[in-house]
Amino acid sequence: MSRNFAAIDVGTNSINLLITDADGSVILREGHTERLGERLHQDGILTEEAMNRAVQRIRKYQSIIEDNDVASWKVVVTAPGRLANNAADFLGMLRAEVGDRVEVATGEREAELSFHGAASGDPFATKCMIDIGGGSTEFAFGIGNEFSSVSIPLGAVTITAKHLHSDPPRPEELTNAIGDVNDHLDDVLRAMPNVASAHEYVGVAGTMVTVAAVEIGLHEFDAGQLQGFALTREAAEEVFRTLATESLAERKLNPGLPPERADVIVGGCCVVVAFMRRLNLTSITVSVRNLLDGVINELRLPQ
Repeated sequence: MSRNFAAIDVGTNSINLLITDADGSVILREGHTERLGERLHQDGILTEEAMNRAVQRIRKYQSIIEDNDVASWKVVVTAPGRLANNAADFLGMLRAEVGDRVEVATGEREAELSFHGAASGDPFATKCMIDIGGGSTEFAFGIGNEFSSVSIPLGAVTITAKHLHSDPPRPEELTNAIGDVNDHLDDVLRAMPNVASAHEYVGVAGTMVTVAAVEIGLHEFDAGQLQGFALTREAAEEVFRTLATESLAERKLNPGLPPERADVIVGGCCVVVAFMRRLNLTSITVSVRNLLDGVINELRLPQ
């Protein structure tokens, strides 16, 4: 009898798939940029074209899942499912494809899944996790068995749409973007003041992994090199300066930066550097484990 498990993460910018065996060992980790939330900030809705792209991608993932003898799987929709005015339309399309496997995650639930995925079952050691997505950023704090989280409606895609309109972005645009992040960090620190006193800071999801990959200069994705990589503040600032001062065409030439992420990575960098500056961090540990791992950890629990 199959004991493989799978999870699909449907986000604002990308749709990702993870398949593992019963022990949690990775069989396949795959992601594609489908831009489900391409007009979410501007119009408050998911476009018909974007919803169709997302459903097509999930249909392809479902075929892969069927080919890998998966016993149990789930689809988690994050920011698009809770922020779009027409989210119900998309969820109806999605449920027509995959049935009742769909969960729309609140910001707090998203943070919880990402935190437990990044921790991979290890006991909490006063860790703070930051998960920079396309449409939102989640912060989670754990110490012992205590856990708290908060979500802000800023991510790589939303910051780009809201502030970064020039190619390359003008200095005042970057200043405004970082200022916007700082305003939201005020809210985060009021809600969770212990974020400032964690022993370890862990960064997950596309922006963090991409910044680390650019710093390393990876020509191909390599989870072994990225998992546990210590991204120093100096390195994060250098990557930010480089990418923010290049045109989009120049930016796409950087090893480690997927071309389809090049137009929103500067927006994501604004969150990284604002967070590291605000907390005066010397480094942040990068994890390729994320929400998907958290979902599968739950699926693997005895029913």
